[in-house]
Amino acid sequence: MADLKPEEIMTRYKSLADIERGFKVLKSELEIGPVYHRLPERIRAHACICFMALIVHRIMRQRLKEGEAGISPERALQTLKRIQHHRVSINGSDPISGVGTISPEDAKVFKALKVNLPTSVRRFLQIVPFEGFPDH
Repeated sequence: MADLKPEEIMTRYKSLADIERGFKVLKSELEIGPVYHRLPERIRAHACICFMALIVHRIMRQRLKEGEAGISPERALQTLKRIQHHRVSINGSDPISGVGTISPEDAKVFKALKVNLPTSVRRFLQIVPFEGFPDH
């Protein structure tokens, strides 16, 4: 560290602070607690999922700010959790799938996140259940 210029030291310090803020977000806002794995591939997979969650959270925060939504990523997720998805099959017909009513608040969040609104109705092929799994 003795050969670093003061500007480089400050840059590294700010990077460390950013990493620490990321861990704080993982623990508090994303509620990712300790999970105990012993196999290396599971440890790597868990770390990868945590990292992706943090990236998605940061992108959400940035887009909500740019879109002037005036809400946090946590509030956006709470808002969008109210949206319901339904799948119905009447008298053996092909299933029809649809999304419940999208409120103006929901639409504002989707627009700020630059995500298309869910389509209202879609038809699906009949799903044949796997042996051992219950039918829908």
